[in-house]
Amino acid sequence: MEKVLVTGGSGFIGLHCIQQLLDQGYDVRCTARSESKKQEIVDSMTKNSSNADNLEVVMADLLKDEGWNEAVSGCDYVLHVASPFILEVPSDENVLIKPAVEGTLRVLNACKNNKVKKVVLTSSVAAVAYGHKEEKVYDENDWSDTGPGITPYAKSKTLAEKAAWDFVNELSAEDKFELTVINPVAVTGPMLTSDIGTSNELLVKLAGGSMPACPRTHMGFIDVRDVAKAHIFSMKSEKTNGERIIVSEKEMFFVEMSRALNNAGFKKAPKREMPNFMVKVMALFIKELSGVVGNLGKKVTTDKSKAKNLFDWEYVSAEDSAIEATKQLVSMGLVK
Repeated sequence: MEKVLVTGGSGFIGLHCIQQLLDQGYDVRCTARSESKKQEIVDSMTKNSSNADNLEVVMADLLKDEGWNEAVSGCDYVLHVASPFILEVPSDENVLIKPAVEGTLRVLNACKNNKVKKVVLTSSVAAVAYGHKEEKVYDENDWSDTGPGITPYAKSKTLAEKAAWDFVNELSAEDKFELTVINPVAVTGPMLTSDIGTSNELLVKLAGGSMPACPRTHMGFIDVRDVAKAHIFSMKSEKTNGERIIVSEKEMFFVEMSRALNNAGFKKAPKREMPNFMVKVMALFIKELSGVVGNLGKKVTTDKSKAKNLFDWEYVSAEDSAIEATKQLVSMGLVK
């Protein structure tokens, strides 16, 4: 049986990748940063997968060399999902950039040393469509501008993905392995542990009533199960070799998602937008808003044709994904 390494196994996307791989009969190894995270993963798969006995969890840290060769050893494929993500703008951008770039290179170097067949890297639309002044329909040929107008998170994803492509393109024929990059938009959907994921934190704020109105932010949404499915499909499909693939069900203004939640019965979700100047003032006091100030009012629209041509399934709708996740957040006591 083929073996797959999933990095960042305790993360929102990583857990769904592990569950789907196990359910499809793969042997799975995943990385965790601590014993407590290891136990979270084991408990989750014992509950959510019929093949939890085929899972092995090992310790590895993106900022340390130790453990990565051992983690990759014996694996046919690697899904490199691990990367830090926070809503607010950190005081030091290297908090995000260093683990994203250095961690990616550590994983890829271990893949070279251990002769893996293929790596699927989780990047983001943040590496495609951010830092630009103009509005357009972005596709996989576009790269975010890492100049002054970009957030540290988008910069970290852009630099990490570019480092990955440079690494693979410079490999000798003897060391060559295939690379596919998945560039998802905001990821929502059901959780497999109490770690709800950063995108679902936004749903807590919306449905929980802590936001009186929505910032005029435009973004794409995709269900986590479709993101995991895209990783595994790309792992096995030669058609995806050497490709970046944007994964988005649809884009909308944040208030449109909030109205969908309100119409589904979550009446604390606001149905109106707040003026841009008010968002900018509030961002001085609410760190989570600092990451959206630069893109207020800007439409971020993507060309979804490549994924539609490659993938042979219909995505979960953005609204259904968010509503399902919010119902789970209510059951967890995180939304009243």
